[in-house]
Amino acid sequence: METALTPLVAAQSLRQAMRHWTTGVTIVTARPGGHAPIGLVCNSFTSVSLEPPLVSWCVDRASTSFGAWMCADSFSVHILAEDDAPLIPRFAARGADKFAGLAPGRTHLGTPALDAGAARLDCRVWRTYDGGDHAIVVGRVERIEERDGARPLDLRALRGA
Repeated sequence: METALTPLVAAQSLRQAMRHWTTGVTIVTARPGGHAPIGLVCNSFTSVSLEPPLVSWCVDRASTSFGAWMCADSFSVHILAEDDAPLIPRFAARGADKFAGLAPGRTHLGTPALDAGAARLDCRVWRTYDGGDHAIVVGRVERIEERDGARPLDLRALRGA
């Protein structure tokens, strides 16, 4: 029998506390079979393993594209550079066509490749896990492309804007 647990910490309290944690910002893109290209802003991205090369990120179950994300067999993570800040509101918008007016290329996996980022990691989905109100997606990195001279995006500079 499953019992409901009373949360010890309110969701809003955790969200507020986590705003103090400085993370990088990525845009994750995919093109699941039968679906239009999808993308989202993600700051839950992290490396998991060097052997094999694994990374992870989380997608909100309330995302309008959640079903499409769960159908994707590959994805690309664009680690944003400081000149990529204008992409954040575009890819953070709920339900919008995030690729309108953009002409992304395609990676060898068929995922959208934005002309952005200090680096892009092209990955095949390795596993997905239940993460409460999110799904945790782990991918095996197949290719990395880095942009010479790109400076990492500093979120502290964005907060002051």
